[in-house]
Amino acid sequence: MIARTPGFRLSAMGTLLAFDTSTDAMSVGLVAPGLQVAHDRAGGPQASAALIPELMALLAAHGLALADIDAIAFGCGPGAFTGLRTACSVAQGLAFGANKPVIPVDSLMLVADDARAQTGADDICVAMDARMDEIYAGGYRWDGGRWTVTSAPALLRIDAFNTLWQAHPVAVVAGSALEAFGDRLALAPSVQRVPQPRSRAEALVRVAAQLWARGVRVDAAHALPVYLRDKVAQTTVERAHDKLMKAKAAA
Repeated sequence: MIARTPGFRLSAMGTLLAFDTSTDAMSVGLVAPGLQVAHDRAGGPQASAALIPELMALLAAHGLALADIDAIAFGCGPGAFTGLRTACSVAQGLAFGANKPVIPVDSLMLVADDARAQTGADDICVAMDARMDEIYAGGYRWDGGRWTVTSAPALLRIDAFNTLWQAHPVAVVAGSALEAFGDRLALAPSVQRVPQPRSRAEALVRVAAQLWARGVRVDAAHALPVYLRDKVAQTTVERAHDKLMKAKAAA
């Protein structure tokens, strides 16, 4: 649900608090008229304990309180299950407490935005390692000063990703799957690869500001994570079966 939420203060340039914990990094940022601050920190298991203190310290460092924020932007996924739950719960808690709207940010779009900053390309294929021999994939195009989604985020096996990319090839592929799967990705030699972000946090504040300018905000009750995997954990039997299948494939 995306809408202009009645009752919230709006401005052309919003004051936004932003964070993303969908990967092993914890990215936080602050956007205000004349101000753009972004920090990348270690995330993973530490994020659940460190995120709120980090956000409060960021606000305090710039003389702001939650009451001064127009909206709270958070990485809604796809990504790591625990990280998405952390970001969603913190976004809801802060937004409910301060009566602020939230801006859900496509976590794969952050990868595309960072890749554009590194390469200048307008068409980006994102391929993030989703573990379990799978990829979070999506397609993004920069057009008219904004991002559009050309291929909605999906959870794909490697062969399915290869089929999709061969049907819709682009010149730039970005994301952690490049290093995780290497030559198993059937990319043309001419493809420009961007395996590591320059700054995920800087991408976060840029995308959050773009979404705000487009009028994207939702009530805190609708601040939901994007889960693409129906099952976030395998049973012992399932893990043993996958291990056997991989051994047979390698034989």
